[in-house]
Amino acid sequence: MDFPATQPKPPSDGKIICYPPGVKEITDKITNDEVVKRLKMVVKTFMDMDQDSEDEKQQYLPLALHLASEFFLRNPNKDVRLLVACCLADIFRIYAPEAPYTSHDKLKDIFLFITRQLKGLEDTKSPQFNRYFYLLENLAWVKSYNICFELEDCNEIFIQLFRTLFSVINNSHNQKVQMHMLDLMSSIIMEGDGVTQELLDSILINLIPAHKNLNKQAFDLAKVLLKRTVQTIEPCIANFFNQVLVLGKPSVSDLSEHVFDLIQELFAIDPHLLLSVMPQLEFKLKSNDGEERLAVVRLLAKLFGSKDSDLATQNRPLWQCFLGRFNDIHVPVRLESVKFASHCLMNHPDLAKDLTEYLKVRSHDPEEAIRHDVIVTIITAGKRDLSLVNDQLLGFVRERTLDKRWRVRKEAMMGLAQLYKKYCLHAEAGKDAAEKVSWIKDKLLHIYYQNSIDDKLLVEKIFAQYLVPHNLETEERMKCLYYLYASLDPNAVKALNEMWKCQNMLRSHVRELLDLHKQPTREPHAGGGRGVARAPPEPGSGQLWRREIARKLANPKQPTNPFLEMVKFLLERIAPVHIDSEAISALVKLMNKSIEGTADDEEEGVSPDTAIRAGLELLKVLSFTHPTSFHSAETYESLLQCLRMEDDKVAEAAIQIFRNTGHKIETDLPQIRSTLIPILHQKAKRGTPHQAKQAVHCIHAIFSNKEVQLAQIFEPLSRSLNADVPEQLITPLVSLGHISMLAPDQFASPMKSVVANFIVKDLLMNDRSTGEKNGKLWSPDEEVSPEVLAKVQAIKLLVRWLLGMKNNQSKSANSTLRLLSAMLVSEGDLTEQKRISKSDMSRLRLAAGSAIMKLAQEPCYHEIITPEQFQLCALVINDECYQVRQIFAQKLHKALVKLLLPLEYMAIFALCAKDPVKERRAHARQCLLKNISIRREYIKQNPMANEKLLSLLPEYVVPYMIHLLAHDPDFTKPQDVDQLRDIKECLWFMLEVLMTKNENNSHAFMKKMAENIKLTRDAQSPDEPKANEKLYTVCDVALCVINSKSALCNADSPKDPVLPTKFFTQPEKDFCNDRDYISEETRVLLLTGKPKPTGVLGAVNKPLSATGRRPYIRSTGSETGSNISVNSELSSPAEQSSDISETGVSENDENPEINSDQAMQGNSTERGKKRTAAASGTENIHQKPEEKVDETGPAAPPKPRRGRPPKSESQGTTAKNDEANKPPGRGRKRAAGSQEGPGGLEASNAKAPKQQDIAKKPAPAQRQIDLQRSQVLGSDGDSLLEIESSPGYSPNYMDHFKACGSSQEDTEVAELAEGALTFILSLLFYSLLNQI
Repeated sequence: MDFPATQPKPPSDGKIICYPPGVKEITDKITNDEVVKRLKMVVKTFMDMDQDSEDEKQQYLPLALHLASEFFLRNPNKDVRLLVACCLADIFRIYAPEAPYTSHDKLKDIFLFITRQLKGLEDTKSPQFNRYFYLLENLAWVKSYNICFELEDCNEIFIQLFRTLFSVINNSHNQKVQMHMLDLMSSIIMEGDGVTQELLDSILINLIPAHKNLNKQAFDLAKVLLKRTVQTIEPCIANFFNQVLVLGKPSVSDLSEHVFDLIQELFAIDPHLLLSVMPQLEFKLKSNDGEERLAVVRLLAKLFGSKDSDLATQNRPLWQCFLGRFNDIHVPVRLESVKFASHCLMNHPDLAKDLTEYLKVRSHDPEEAIRHDVIVTIITAGKRDLSLVNDQLLGFVRERTLDKRWRVRKEAMMGLAQLYKKYCLHAEAGKDAAEKVSWIKDKLLHIYYQNSIDDKLLVEKIFAQYLVPHNLETEERMKCLYYLYASLDPNAVKALNEMWKCQNMLRSHVRELLDLHKQPTREPHAGGGRGVARAPPEPGSGQLWRREIARKLANPKQPTNPFLEMVKFLLERIAPVHIDSEAISALVKLMNKSIEGTADDEEEGVSPDTAIRAGLELLKVLSFTHPTSFHSAETYESLLQCLRMEDDKVAEAAIQIFRNTGHKIETDLPQIRSTLIPILHQKAKRGTPHQAKQAVHCIHAIFSNKEVQLAQIFEPLSRSLNADVPEQLITPLVSLGHISMLAPDQFASPMKSVVANFIVKDLLMNDRSTGEKNGKLWSPDEEVSPEVLAKVQAIKLLVRWLLGMKNNQSKSANSTLRLLSAMLVSEGDLTEQKRISKSDMSRLRLAAGSAIMKLAQEPCYHEIITPEQFQLCALVINDECYQVRQIFAQKLHKALVKLLLPLEYMAIFALCAKDPVKERRAHARQCLLKNISIRREYIKQNPMANEKLLSLLPEYVVPYMIHLLAHDPDFTKPQDVDQLRDIKECLWFMLEVLMTKNENNSHAFMKKMAENIKLTRDAQSPDEPKANEKLYTVCDVALCVINSKSALCNADSPKDPVLPTKFFTQPEKDFCNDRDYISEETRVLLLTGKPKPTGVLGAVNKPLSATGRRPYIRSTGSETGSNISVNSELSSPAEQSSDISETGVSENDENPEINSDQAMQGNSTERGKKRTAAASGTENIHQKPEEKVDETGPAAPPKPRRGRPPKSESQGTTAKNDEANKPPGRGRKRAAGSQEGPGGLEASNAKAPKQQDIAKKPAPAQRQIDLQRSQVLGSDGDSLLEIESSPGYSPNYMDHFKACGSSQEDTEVAELAEGALTFILSLLFYSLLNQI
């Protein structure tokens, strides 16, 4: 049915509106539904029209104008508005490029109207959504909004459009909707004259984090829009940031406060958007405002660190400027820079080189938080990929494990542990990565040497969780432990062993505490369990004390119960989470596989031999800490197999394991017992010395019939001793010594005849072989002659024999001490036949000094050690040989720290001030600190110790030190300033450590002791004025030092000190000693440290010395082969090697021959007690080829004896006559208090007259030539300037040294006579012993 066309009505301008066919007039008189119905037909008509229909365009032009009337634009019905908007969009399409609307205001109203309708796009589920989409599509395709460019206020339309589109976009829209929106907006941006700030804000606001999080689709739309229009919009963006950043005009935009967020987002979208902005950021990095720099640094950190950023390579000036902020004065800026480095390392490994130097500086930053974050940065990158961090960066973390702050140390240690677990245990990056971090295990265990308990506890935790994770299966866990132990360095092994020992000790303390809990509370316990807790102070209070602890443990009110946490932590420490019987069995199986060659040793990076040795050492340590876990036949069978191996170390360790764990073998495992006994007998008779020792101890520990077993070893060995075959003597001597010590009641008497008839007469008093005259002061163990090794073991046998008897009823200890003293006086050459080499003499001096010190640990022998013998023993710490000094000091420290030696032996460390090697002085100081702290802590922890303060209080070492220094052989002239300066250095070496704290007014107490000594006499030489004068002089030097270093010493002493009667007489009632023994001028010289005058000869190459310290010649770094140990790096005393070989040391065992250009060798410049004048030959001095040496020249004068002060020529005749008239001495030669006094010389002093006779002879010309040829060298490399500056060598004696000469015949005759005399005297001593 055809509807007639609606009659058009003339509009207001007189034109008639023509509606499409079937559409009636649309007026305000009809209902909304009717309007919608008619408009849909109009929309259909306009949709079907195209731009080429000119007739229709003219026909419907009035309708187009009518649709733009107020009636439609402001119609309240949204369907009407939508249909009108669709019509208008089509009208713009049909009439393009010219719009039918000529009024600018009308165009503005129309486009604002259309924009408002676009809000309908938000609801994609609306039934009208397709019409809204059509509207958008039409506008975008035609670019209808471009008409607005002709309007003056077009920006308002565009802003409204952009805001509308960004507000309606959501995740329900498909790609077409977003594409049409982008087309619509990008056409406006790209075809317009520019983008205003308001329009730019409408885009950028969607990049701000707050808006970004609210509408992610709007952010994505803005992101794509900016990418599409980057060329057009970049100048506008640059202008915006220029206004805000450079010109400081934040008012230009509401987004000014978000500029750094915008820069970050824009950079992520497209760096080209910020081409002109980056130089502005470099300007802001140099701002005076710290907060502003911080904001820029945070921004650039994100820009440089983002994954795909190449800003650092594209903009090097900005990158370098940013790196400069690592050194910013503002702490937060430095902190932010360090945090950035982690992302940068992970995303840009190529920039690691630039960052390394800056991170190095920041790893030493004064701020704890920055040092902490440096570690976090490096570890985070390393955990991501180890290749991201170089060795230098890991080195920074390694350094921080010793940081002064616990938080930093903890982070460094935990970080390294995590890297080790990831790359070594789990092998996540292959063998190369594992090798790169293989050092971590050693470093972490080294930290156990630190004094802080926090460090120790953390190392224990790291070991249990990272190095050997306790949650692994037993076999896997033991395999991990097995190969870890095999690959650790020696110091790390010692640390791990110490850790297990500490845990074992803690378990024993807890066991004691539990025993205390079970005991009745009638009597308090003062000693037991003090390692964990002290016993109740009063009887009956124990129950209350335990009840109170139980109440606190069960208190639920606290969020964290400290008592409960402590108990849990204690249980974690004492629980053997790694080791049990199953674990030991797995370890033994692993070791058996290594023995059989079926283990994966090579794959794990260790050789089979190393694995076997390490496995045995590991089992040996565990046998001490977990002995019950070894008790199984399978384990012992494997250990028996190890005993049969050719490797001596393996067999030794296996014996020691049996010794530690075999207490039940005899009763529970008879088959093992029957197999073990003959093996132990064989090892005790023909094994190595170490095996023999362990075999004897093993027999004594695990067998009930030990007396029978030991007798079966003792009798054949004692009968077969033969001094002519010294290489077969060493093991028997070791076995006999330990047998006599372990079973003194049974073997003390038989041993006495062995000692008298064989040990002394046949072995020690005879030199059957001639030592190699190579000039070395020390030789490695394998180069020591068997005869000397046998003599060393003979000395040890004497000591063990006496320690077993523990009494001096037969006076054997007196005879032994005289023998040992004679060996020290003769410098190790007891027979003085000059057949023994210098290195062998060093070994024997060390053995003699160590023997005296060992005997002093037994109270009954300490009482009979005379002051002279103590002083001889003390001088060993100033021996000319570096190794002797080193080993003796370690033995001394080890005994002192266990409180085994009397307090007077701590005074020996004062002599270390004379050691020329800095490391030895530093080690001695560390030993003093350790010993003093242990004694003070012991006094605090033990109330009963107050009764023994004389032997425990560290301050009581002062009188012993004063007496020792007063009898120093170098201290010959009490008024000599140089000698007094040496005394002052020794005093201060000890006093400096004692005076670090003024506990209980200790400064005044020490001063009082020195003053009281001046009221007594020297008990060693009470009637000798010279000796007492030296004693009082040392007291005055000590008082001078104490007064100058402490302002608190003048206070009243807390108590009157008690002086040891062994060294000082009782003060006389009427005796008053107010004399000053050092002048005021001398005091000034001692305190100011005025340099010593330099001699003419000594001026050549004389090193500059620090004020107040006597010059000494240091060893240079190139002299790695010298007698000075290159491995003597300072560490805690516990870290110093205490497991020294019985006959030597493990580091730097050899002393090279000394060239004439090596005047600064360690053992040739030492200020020890063994002063060397010149050797009879010049074997230690290499002459230049072109220089000829007159071998027929007179021999140089022999060395003065140890401990004997030099004598002037004027004393020669008197001394010689005194010698001839005195009865034979007993070898206890010791420098008396005065050279002129009656006690100054003893009968055995036969070498001094010989020297004086030599000195009377004129020096030939050849001797002067030799002195010039050797430049400033003495006989053993001692420089003349060093000898001249040494205490005990006055300038007069230097002249004597330079001029002396003798015939070789006279020298040999004197030496033979002296050797024969000493030999006869020693035989007399021990013939008396044998008779007794």
